[in-house]
Amino acid sequence: MAYYIDDTIIALATASGVGAIAIIRLSGKDAIQIVNKHFQSKFGNKDLNKVKSHSIHLGNIIDNDRIIDEVLVSVFKNPNSYTGENVIEINCHGSVYIQQEIIQLFLKNGVRNAQAGEFTLRAFLNGKMDLSQAEAVADLIASDSETSHQIALQQMRGGFASDIQTLRQELLNFASLIELELDFAEEDVEFADRTQFTNLVNKISSTLKQLIDSFALGNVLKNGIPIAIVGEPNVGKSTLLNALLNEERAIVSNIAGTTRDAIEDELVINGINFRFIDTAGIRETTDVVENIGIKKTYENIEKAQLVLLLVSAEKMKNEKLKIKNELHLIKEKYPDKKILTIINKIDLLNEEEIQEILKQVQYDNNQKNAILISSKEKTGINLLKDELIKLANLGALSNNKTIVSNSRHFEALNNALIAIKEVQKGIENNISSDLFATDIRSALHYLGLISGEVTTEDLLGNIFANFCIGK
Repeated sequence: MAYYIDDTIIALATASGVGAIAIIRLSGKDAIQIVNKHFQSKFGNKDLNKVKSHSIHLGNIIDNDRIIDEVLVSVFKNPNSYTGENVIEINCHGSVYIQQEIIQLFLKNGVRNAQAGEFTLRAFLNGKMDLSQAEAVADLIASDSETSHQIALQQMRGGFASDIQTLRQELLNFASLIELELDFAEEDVEFADRTQFTNLVNKISSTLKQLIDSFALGNVLKNGIPIAIVGEPNVGKSTLLNALLNEERAIVSNIAGTTRDAIEDELVINGINFRFIDTAGIRETTDVVENIGIKKTYENIEKAQLVLLLVSAEKMKNEKLKIKNELHLIKEKYPDKKILTIINKIDLLNEEEIQEILKQVQYDNNQKNAILISSKEKTGINLLKDELIKLANLGALSNNKTIVSNSRHFEALNNALIAIKEVQKGIENNISSDLFATDIRSALHYLGLISGEVTTEDLLGNIFANFCIGK
């Protein structure tokens, strides 16, 4: 898709539909001039071309002698605007009819409908932000929890981009010296100090590894921490999901095997987004459909960052069920999986029986003491939520460390690290600089892809196609 930045674009910047106020945004070198033709100030003959930047003006939008609406017009003059161009924002009344009348008026005056993300694309092309910051704008709009908002805001402020730019510039300086050596290959001279170069490559490798490792945390914080609720049939998994969400989301029945497929829903606790997956009960069965559900349960355990293993207090009392046996089923398949054991249905026990359960928990469960709850009575649900907050690994976020949450950045960082490792091998083996110069160029290329110093039209098209119209 081709992009042109010499014309003026227009779009509705607020959500479509009826509202109290709507904002219509224009950007381009002629934006102020075009709006000025159809703006009639409430306070004298005001010329928008001559007013100060970042000023707001009350008046009417008119089509010949017809008043379309009374509006507030905000004026932002280049280069001090979001896009780096002349920008006008028209605050009109939120009638869909009024919105369309104003937009159609300017379309008839040579303005073009903006494509998805085109305002932010122009900000990038005009040097107002780099590509990683532009992508963070979309993440900020889509953020639905405090943590995803924090990550997007951190990236939009440019900390991540600054780190990458510094590394790339240092590598580029040495790459220039390496290329210079290639020009004088016959004279066998070295312009790049090998000790300094080795230290730089090692530093870049270490930084890239840290950023790559942060993606595991960044991805779950951005998209929600996946938590699988597992256990035998009829231990109250669906009731627990409903209790956590405070709504009847999952079907609850005392018939074993009711949940045949995974039910997924999200809940924000203390600003952290958790994705709970209510799974089919794990047991041996001849039911073909239920077996498919059990297979999916194991797939969801595989994907989950945390497993809530639900055990029935009633079974522990009557059938002498051992927690360690329940844990073994999961630990055998997923030895490194983080598991939180939950004893459910304590409402069916008296105080003496609960104390016996606690003794058994301390004996059986050497990971940590289980949480005792009643999903039906919603007892202990707040304690469970508190424990989930503790288990969420937020140290890096609270310490303002750079966290990678964008899969495109993750891929580029991985490719850059592969290239840097090849450079390290070349240095260690004392090979000729012309043999690892290609790997240096490759690393520079992938680092440049993150910030947008290296771009293609297809890359920009893929990124900005995911934006909303008007941003």
